Amino acid sequence: MKLTWFGGTTLRVYIGGEIVVVDADGASAGVDRGELLAGAGRVVRLAGDEAVPAIDAANWRPPAVRPLDEAPPVEIVRIGDAALLIAATGEAPLVILGTVGPVFGRWADGAVVVLGQAAIGAATPALSGARIKLLALAAEERALDAAIAELSGHLDGAGLVSLEPGLALEV
Repeated sequence: MKLTWFGGTTLRVYIGGEIVVVDADGASAGVDRGELLAGAGRVVRLAGDEAVPAIDAANWRPPAVRPLDEAPPVEIVRIGDAALLIAATGEAPLVILGTVGPVFGRWADGAVVVLGQAAIGAATPALSGARIKLLALAAEERALDAAIAELSGHLDGAGLVSLEPGLALEV
C-alpha cells in the first residue's frame, strides 16, 4: 500500500494493484491534476459519493478468499459521513476519516488509518479498543503538535506518522 497526500482530503492510494484517488477536486493549489489522476482505476469523494455503498463498520468483515480463487477487486465503502474503508486482499484495511469516525469492529486490528485535519479532535473514540497498525495524519503542520499530543496516548503500540504533501508513504 502506498499513500500520497495532496493537501486537504485529497489522497492517491495504491492498494491491491489498483490506484484509487480520493477527493481529487480538493487538492492544494499547484498540484498537477493530470499527475494526480494518472492511472487511477477509481476516483471517489470522501463525503457524499452515492456511488460508494454505505455499510455498518462495526459488523463489516473482509471478504474470505480461498487460495485458488481469483482475488476480488478492491472494495471501497462508506463507514460514516466523511469516512471510507478501502479493502484489498493481502493488504491491511485502509480507513480514511475526514470527520468523526465510526466505531470499528474486529476487522480494524492491523488497519491503517488516515486522519484528516477535521477528524483529529474527534478521533479518540473511534481509536479506543482498535488495535490499528498505523495512524497517518493528513494535516497542516501547525496542527500536528497538538494532534500528536492528543493522540499519542491512544495508539496502544501503533505507529504514528504525518503525511507530507506530494510525498508517498509506503506501508
